Amino acid sequence: MSTERNEILARVRAALAPLPRRAPLPEWDHELIQLRAAQPPGDTWAQFFQRFAAVNGTPLKSGAELVALLEQGGWRRGYCDPALWPALEGFFPAAFQVETTFDRARVDDYDFGITAAVGAVAETGTLILSDRGTSSRLAALAPWVHVAVVRPDQIHSDLSAALAALPDDPNIVWVTGPSKTADVEGILIEGVHGPGVQAALLLG
Repeated sequence: MSTERNEILARVRAALAPLPRRAPLPEWDHELIQLRAAQPPGDTWAQFFQRFAAVNGTPLKSGAELVALLEQGGWRRGYCDPALWPALEGFFPAAFQVETTFDRARVDDYDFGITAAVGAVAETGTLILSDRGTSSRLAALAPWVHVAVVRPDQIHSDLSAALAALPDDPNIVWVTGPSKTADVEGILIEGVHGPGVQAALLLG
């Protein structure tokens, strides 16, 4: 944890210390919790697949599906985490230009970025990225297409399990589908503050 963050938290604790008692937790209706009760038992990838697709994410089951998606969109130049490239290289034909070093000076040249996720949540269709687990945060943010690679053992059934398994990392990013924003008229636009296409590739 950074020194600046420690200092801020120390000031917060000092400000709270004189209070006679903390505010009670809010009341909430248990019947409003629907997602967990609706989850069928069994394959967490199948559950994640369904939820991720529901938030306009693109779940992929193989390297062949990944290449087909990129070819369909005409996205042929990109970046791949060097640790992932040996497992994916065989799927890419010669027409693709894939680099394993992200050049920040040429950020607009990349159509796609392939990086590793540190986890996923089946309950919500959420990918989990971290600073230490992502080879290049810019490669996960700047290209129009971001592909997060996740292993079956990294898919948690719900948020509670995911929180318990979080790595020791100062920055965790929760990604639930493509980047989204809406103006005052309620018009939803994807791909404004990040990737317009968010894919999840199951590997292993």
